Amino acid sequence: MSILFLALRVLALLCVGFCTLSCNQGDTLDAKPAPTNAATPESNASKKTTAFDGERALASVKTQVAFGPRPAGSGALQQTRDYLVKELKSYGLKVTLDEFTPATPPKITPGKTRMANIIAELPGETDQIIALGSHYDTKTFKEFTFVGANDGGSSTGALLEIARIWARENKVKRKFTYQFVFFDGEEAFCAEWSQCLNGVDNTYGSRYMAERLKSEKKLDKFKALILLDMIGDKELAIQREDNSTPWLTDTIWQTAREAGYSKQFPTSSITIEDDHARFLSVGVAAVDLIDFDYGPGHAYWHTEKDTFDKLSAQSLKAVGDVILLSLPTIETKIEAKIK
Repeated sequence: MSILFLALRVLALLCVGFCTLSCNQGDTLDAKPAPTNAATPESNASKKTTAFDGERALASVKTQVAFGPRPAGSGALQQTRDYLVKELKSYGLKVTLDEFTPATPPKITPGKTRMANIIAELPGETDQIIALGSHYDTKTFKEFTFVGANDGGSSTGALLEIARIWARENKVKRKFTYQFVFFDGEEAFCAEWSQCLNGVDNTYGSRYMAERLKSEKKLDKFKALILLDMIGDKELAIQREDNSTPWLTDTIWQTAREAGYSKQFPTSSITIEDDHARFLSVGVAAVDLIDFDYGPGHAYWHTEKDTFDKLSAQSLKAVGDVILLSLPTIETKIEAKIK
């Protein structure tokens, strides 16, 4: 019995060693374990790629973080705005500041706060619009310094790089006009999301833009919004957002699988209220790309730990590639719906 036991013990150890070796030979891109219903991640060799530069996008995040906390109405957010406008204009895009002054919680703010959405436009053959968005403000905290490297910074850096690539590759004018929208005032001033102003102390910029498009009767020209938010996490896993428009979600996740990014785009789902909700409420197709599981046990979200060192150029690259590769299919599907 002792000899048999020893033989079985040796065999078990060999199996463990083989499994450990095999498990460490997968995708080298940093990522947290995918949910159990996620597809098996592909190797880097199988990945499709685009001209999106993850390091350049990450450098843009670093520039934003250097301005410090960037809540709506602050001088640091004005510096961020100036930086973004300068960059977008250098890509040859037409840039507009859509300014507004909404009512804000009087116990925390002066009662009204000046805000501005940044809209960079790439004209197409028609005035039918596909928009890509990100909020560029950060939440206010008195207890600690919050620089929002991931929450605000990462999506803004990625959107800036997507705009650069899409403008550069626009040698033949596309059918659709593209807008790259940087929303102000996504974050609530109060501690909780819907704690103040009868639940509307949040998504100021997207709310204002959606309502303006509706009042100006321009919603029929606004065909889709792709929203980015919290996409720089080293352990990136963007779940499908339940409220998002199904055909948009399906297109992006199918592209992710084909491009070799199933690990970063698992098939599990989550429900999030974000800037995209304001467009969904007025009938615009919209999708939210967000990795809300940020840090061990979601420990980095809205804390002093949301810092630059938590981010990855590879994660930004994964999102940039998937979006850029998805856009031609999204255009085709919108054209089919128009017909």
